[in-house]
Amino acid sequence: MKGKGPAIGGQAVLEGVMMRSPRYTAIAVRKGSEIVVKREENSSIADRYPILKAPILRGAVALVEMLVVGVRALSYSAGVVSDDEEELTGRDIFMAVAMALSFTLLVFIVLPTILTKFVARSLESPFLLNLIEGIVRILFFLIYLIAVSSMKDIRRFFEYHGAEHKAVHCYESGEELTVENARKYTTLHPRCGTSFLIVVMVVSILFFSAFGWPGVVARVVWRILLFPLVAGVSYEFIRLAGKSNSPLVRLLSAPGLWLQKLTTREPDDSQLEVALEALKCVLSGGDGFAG
Repeated sequence: MKGKGPAIGGQAVLEGVMMRSPRYTAIAVRKGSEIVVKREENSSIADRYPILKAPILRGAVALVEMLVVGVRALSYSAGVVSDDEEELTGRDIFMAVAMALSFTLLVFIVLPTILTKFVARSLESPFLLNLIEGIVRILFFLIYLIAVSSMKDIRRFFEYHGAEHKAVHCYESGEELTVENARKYTTLHPRCGTSFLIVVMVVSILFFSAFGWPGVVARVVWRILLFPLVAGVSYEFIRLAGKSNSPLVRLLSAPGLWLQKLTTREPDDSQLEVALEALKCVLSGGDGFAG
């Protein structure tokens, strides 16, 4: 069975896991002794405009759609945990995604490019300046991860992240989807969003270097305009990393896997059970309660 079946991705949510197959999205959330499971059929703008399924373009589309799906999944899980049935409206989701993107652009694009000129005033080489900017961006990311990983609630969130990875590994290895089988796998996965982000930061150094080192306003504008292209190229590498055994690909994937040691934690069996319920739901369907 190894290597068969559709590609599955996902993310941690509050007290649960979201899993996504080409056809379905399922969210499983632990509520006391029960696991509440919700499944929806996927819809994508790429289904209406097939050109958006082309390499590179599909990466930019997938990034935006996963942000929307992720915000909805977090909203749903928060409602289950708090007994609040009210979910986010379309406007709420738009505002949440816009705020997330704005925060990302400010902290990981605007601030690094401004700070670089202050710490490297004597440098004239565009490549070196872009390289230093990339290093500053990665340092910002590391500081952010270290800071949030020390929070108790976030640590539990990261345990569900680890459970998601173990469940996907179990599925991709062709084993029966049981807690016992999933328990033995690593919490690290090459197609993780953490790996994607570090690839984006490395790829951006190469792309931004091609446009030299203009004034700060031009730098910020170029970085924002090039971001969809950078995300698209990074997405293709992550797809490749998820199915390639090439030593070169493994080497290039290593930094992302190292960073996942910050964003994943070893889950307990109850958390693995939740991740497996979400996974089974996208593979076979079904709504309601499990366990």
